[in-house]
Amino acid sequence: MTLRAKALSVHLLTASGAVFAMLAMLAAAEEQWGLMFLWLVVAFFVDGIDGPLARRYDVKRNAAEFDGVLLDLVIDYLTYVFVPAYALFKSGLLPGWTGWIAIIVITFGSAMYFADTRMKTRDNSFSGFPGCWNMVVLVLFALSPSFWLILGIVVLLTVAMFIPLKFIHPVRTRRWRGVSLPVTAGWTFFAGWAAWVDFHPESWAHWGLVATSLYLLSAGIAQQLIPERPRSLKAG
Repeated sequence: MTLRAKALSVHLLTASGAVFAMLAMLAAAEEQWGLMFLWLVVAFFVDGIDGPLARRYDVKRNAAEFDGVLLDLVIDYLTYVFVPAYALFKSGLLPGWTGWIAIIVITFGSAMYFADTRMKTRDNSFSGFPGCWNMVVLVLFALSPSFWLILGIVVLLTVAMFIPLKFIHPVRTRRWRGVSLPVTAGWTFFAGWAAWVDFHPESWAHWGLVATSLYLLSAGIAQQLIPERPRSLKAG
C-alpha cells in the first residue's frame, strides 16, 4: 500500500465515526441506552487512534484534499455532544425544565467551544473542559445520581469550557502520558463493560469508571498546580 493510500485510509477511518454516530442515534431513538453507548465507545476508540495514524502518515501532505481536522470536529460534535445530549434529555435522568436547560447549554456551549481557536494549549492539552459529554453522560447513566447533582455537573462543566483550566489530551499531552494512556484505556474498557451489562447497578465497572474519570478530569488541573521539573542536561 502506498503512503498516499495509507493517508487516505486514515481519513476513511475518521469518517467511520459518522456511521457509529448514526448507529448510536438509532439505538437512542429506541431508548436502547446500553447499545447506544457501545457504539459511542467504538467511536471513542476510533477517535483515539486516528490522530496518531494521521500524524504517522502525514495526511496533511499525502491526502491534503481532505481536511482531517474539520472532519474530526464534525464527527466529534456528533459523538461527543449531540447524541449524548439527546440521551440525557430522553432518558428521564433530568425531568421537565432541567432537561431543556441541559440540552441547550450542552449543545450551544459545545458549538462555541469547538469553534474556539484558543481551545488547545502549548503542550497539546485543552484549555477548558473539552466537551467530552459522551464520557460524562455515560458515567451519569451508570451512577444515576439525583437530577439536581446532574444539572449542577452539566452547568459547572459548561462554564469550565470557557475558563483557563487545563484538561489533558490523553494521547498528545506528553506530561504524565505514561499514566494517562493506560487510564484512558481503562476508562474505555470500563465504559464498554458498563454499557454491555446495560448499567447494572451492581457492576464493578462503575467503580472503574469513577476512578478513571476523576483522573482524566483532574490531571490537567493538577499539572497547572504542580510545576514541571526542568529536565537536567547531561554533562559533556
